[in-house]
Amino acid sequence: MNIKALRAFRATLSEGSLAAASRVLNLSQPAVSRLISNLEGELRLTLFDRSKRNLTPTPAGFAFFREAGRILDNLDEIPRIAAEIRAGRTEKLRVVAMPRIAQALASPAVAQFVQRYPDIGVSLDVRARREAGKWLAGREYDIGIGALPVDHPEIRTELLLRVRAQAIVPVDHLLADATEISVDNLDGEPMIRLMHGLLLRDQLDDMFQSAGLTPKPSCEVASSALACALVADGGGITIADELVASQVDANIIRLIPITPERWMSFGLLFPINAPPSNRLENLIGILRSNAQRLAEASQTIEIPE
Repeated sequence: MNIKALRAFRATLSEGSLAAASRVLNLSQPAVSRLISNLEGELRLTLFDRSKRNLTPTPAGFAFFREAGRILDNLDEIPRIAAEIRAGRTEKLRVVAMPRIAQALASPAVAQFVQRYPDIGVSLDVRARREAGKWLAGREYDIGIGALPVDHPEIRTELLLRVRAQAIVPVDHLLADATEISVDNLDGEPMIRLMHGLLLRDQLDDMFQSAGLTPKPSCEVASSALACALVADGGGITIADELVASQVDANIIRLIPITPERWMSFGLLFPINAPPSNRLENLIGILRSNAQRLAEASQTIEIPE
């Protein structure tokens, strides 16, 4: 695939016109237009609507940019990567974390790692569960940290810890003083749910369906951390866990375990058949130690046998 064509597509979409893209790329407008036409032919997609004066991205164009945007962005990294390889500076640990666990598990572990091993470069990325699996399978990362299960033939997983599901309620809510809450207690309460396709949304819906109930919707959000923040702001109630809720001021929300018990699993993800490395094993050791400390300090976190 022609890299110039990919750059022409990215520049035209991001700059908003052929004229602006041609200035950025230092090419003529006809040259940029030909590159895009050739790319459309190769992909068999219509990326831009040409019925108006300026090229307008089609839905297919937006979808291609959304899915391939990271690859396109990384094109500019190729010269730097080559320079590092020539200089022998290729020892780098590449970590990806799912948003739900990035601050509670990934960030502390990476911070400890860079303090202990300052000569080893580390990159820490945050990607949605579906995307994290895809990029791990492509071996863009050495290790992933996130919610389980992840079912992908190119990824192996290791369970790190389990966290009990809890209702997250405002501190002044009538249920705030309860020691446990059943899903029946939440019937009729405005529920903040995650969007369709997200694991925690499926888990929450399953809890209500098992009780024969339909949650009363408040709003849908893109992340469990945002759901907890909305609880703190008075937007309703959600179901999450203490690792996610720890990002919100504990003085304005209450965490109440759900009964019967529901547990959420978090673990490590690896590209299958990836070669072992000391730096990766050192990070894994830090993650396991941190998970052990979290479990020892909480009754709603446990380490699997």
